[in-house]
Amino acid sequence: MDAQYYVGCDLGGTNIKAGLVDLLSGQVIASKNTKTLSYEGHEAVIRRMADLIKSLVAEAGFEWDQIGGIGVSAPGRLDLEKGETIFITNFPGHWINIPLKATLEAYLHVPVYILNDVRAITYGEWAFGAGKGVDCMLCFAIGTGIGGGVVMNNQLILTQGGTAGELGHITIDIHGPICGCGNYGCVETLASGPAIAAMGLKAVVQGQKTIIGEMVNYDLNKITAHVIAKAAEAGDEVALSIWNEVGSYIGVAVINAALVVGPKRVVITGGVAAAGELLLHPIRETLRKRMIVMPADKIEIVQGSLGDNAGIIGLAVWAAHGGGLN
Repeated sequence: MDAQYYVGCDLGGTNIKAGLVDLLSGQVIASKNTKTLSYEGHEAVIRRMADLIKSLVAEAGFEWDQIGGIGVSAPGRLDLEKGETIFITNFPGHWINIPLKATLEAYLHVPVYILNDVRAITYGEWAFGAGKGVDCMLCFAIGTGIGGGVVMNNQLILTQGGTAGELGHITIDIHGPICGCGNYGCVETLASGPAIAAMGLKAVVQGQKTIIGEMVNYDLNKITAHVIAKAAEAGDEVALSIWNEVGSYIGVAVINAALVVGPKRVVITGGVAAAGELLLHPIRETLRKRMIVMPADKIEIVQGSLGDNAGIIGLAVWAAHGGGLN
């Protein structure tokens, strides 16, 4: 690390978020965001990213010679060495072989390093969050989908073109529902936010004894994982059973990954992780009951601590380490 301050910038489907990070404290000291407007095409979006970063640095009162580098994340497949996007699923044109690193460097004149968005979250939680202090950890980011990442021997695992660590696509049920990736029965299909909402919707439609429907005035489109968590906190048995089922699915995915890498800690983050112990407790119970050949009590299951800043912080750390090349 040659400087104290780095920028992390996350390219999302709806918003672009940038943060200025002090790596001595691991704190985001200023942040700014703007709309992605991906329909305008990659050139316009990358220019908007550059403008956002420039304004962030200027408004924070920093000079560019104080900025050590920029880490940029994007959803989808990336070529980390070339600094190119290979394929971004939900963006028009899919951003095939777009030179994201080189284009941003031409605008900003500082080193830029790219990383998958959930690997960035993993790196942030390991460096300054709930994974700090362990040399081996898994991260499950549970929201609309399920992403993941792996740290082993204090290194973020990015083998097989950076696709290693896609923990959301561990198969839980070989005859399960089809996943967006094309496989069947991925844990993402069974335990993501939409999957949890679907379980609540099914319970209401089937007439099960639950307050979930009442909580949304029987507007079934408003049933979400958050609503089901609130119902469970109120003691609703159906909602509690949903979280127990979801936790068991995540628990099986944790076991499958843990048996390979032997993590000391598993960090559960993302919007669904806001359910806290409703989710964490059944994960731990699943490990206790089903993890036979590895001591389950030696693996901590914890909630992420950095919230929405995890990825920004992880990107700053990634840039400080030269995109894993230093």
